[in-house]
Amino acid sequence: MEHSVLIEDLQAAVDGQADLKPTPRAHSYTKYNTWTDIVAWMSSMTSSSSGLMTKQVIGNTYEGRAMTVLKIGKASSSTKPAIFMDCGIHAREWISPAFCQWFVKEALSTYGTDSQMTSLLDQMDVYVLPVFNIDGYDFTHKSNRMWRKTRSRRSGSSCIGADPNRNFDAGWCSMGASSNPCSDTFCGYTPESEIEVKNVADFIRRNKSTIKAYLTIHSYSQLLLFPYSYTYDLAADHNELMKVAEGASSALRSLYGTRYTSGPGATTIYPAAGGSDDWAYDLGVKYSYTFELRDTGRYGFLLPESQIKPTCEETMLAVKYIAAYAGRVVGVYRSFKDFSPAAQYVTTAEYSLAASPLGQASA
Repeated sequence: MEHSVLIEDLQAAVDGQADLKPTPRAHSYTKYNTWTDIVAWMSSMTSSSSGLMTKQVIGNTYEGRAMTVLKIGKASSSTKPAIFMDCGIHAREWISPAFCQWFVKEALSTYGTDSQMTSLLDQMDVYVLPVFNIDGYDFTHKSNRMWRKTRSRRSGSSCIGADPNRNFDAGWCSMGASSNPCSDTFCGYTPESEIEVKNVADFIRRNKSTIKAYLTIHSYSQLLLFPYSYTYDLAADHNELMKVAEGASSALRSLYGTRYTSGPGATTIYPAAGGSDDWAYDLGVKYSYTFELRDTGRYGFLLPESQIKPTCEETMLAVKYIAAYAGRVVGVYRSFKDFSPAAQYVTTAEYSLAASPLGQASA
């Protein structure tokens, strides 16, 4: 059987991502930041945002860390439609929280100069949860780089944690999830048994009338997925979701040529019950997408820090595309074209989507 070695020394790759200095380094957008650094960064960014961003604690993790949602948008006397985005639901996927931090930076620093971002934040709000699975993320920095689950414990079991992306009430614990508490894909003891999942689900339920798109950022595989993952049945909005995903993937590819595959989770990657995007879609958030960022397996979860910047830059284009489409459909923009001028990475294919009968739907 022919084979090739992808990583000669896995420990060296792990060490290359870790902050091994005695004194913690400052927050950086091109480094993988510790949870302590991210906490300080959130406070600093909020205080310097000139009122464009506020923060709200939506609950605590199992180990007592505050789950903080950042709300970004121009203040308004009326309720605005919103997008919810979370990162770091799986602890070892470090490029995911790096993207959420990058998005916040770009939103705040380009407001007023970038027409797309300015239009987005004038007309909509964006909720950002920089790290969903905080306990697990902290554990990957301190003890086990490849840890995936939460860190909850249950009396009588030596197994720790559950997979938060198998713990949502969407086909819970059926195909693609495990009932074994020691498994990496353990679905939990009941839907929303993980406090982190319940906190996020409660927040989205409270705000479901305004949340029009749900984006969850993962790695790796270079995929843009949408419901369903807990069944092979196609979503009622399958055709529209696919067209939007293909448009977003095209926007992403326009920068560095990175190719993404789009499709329903169950057939595009694998069946997985209890996922957050399926749950959000069934709740009524039509534009629910899962990003699987770089790469396709060369580095996997150990994506080098040198790839943070290009990964985040190209992913911003896809996120803007979905935001533009969702905003167009709910009527906050006169047209999809107005929000995404050709000078800002919108391709001919995207103009075709905007001008098609699909692009005019529900305007």
